[in-house]
Amino acid sequence: MKLIGSKTEKEIREQLIVSNKSLFEDKDRLKLLNILRQCVSVLETAYILNWIPEQEEDFYTILINNSLIANIELNRHDKEALPKINLISLAQYKLGLSKINQIKLAVAMELAKEYSKKSE
Repeated sequence: MKLIGSKTEKEIREQLIVSNKSLFEDKDRLKLLNILRQCVSVLETAYILNWIPEQEEDFYTILINNSLIANIELNRHDKEALPKINLISLAQYKLGLSKINQIKLAVAMELAKEYSKKSE
């Protein structure tokens, strides 16, 4: 999907930047960050595409390093419970994706590319 610089894209960009920053800097997200670090050998970027808080657990969909999608279920109350992790390819994730989620993914991928260029 080609980005056009719309207001929606700018709002999504801001949300994704905040999600990435909170993931790497917020102590409340440390457990989630450690789970992501176990999923890949090098964790450069991680953008939370979706977060669904439920009564017992939190569900996350996260773009990792612009190459992988992690679907993670974390138990909110039982700190010892193992998380449920499902890693899928970008191609699998894109199947049947709504327009807004396509935009969200495209913006996250662009942010990850920008980060890669800065760190080279």
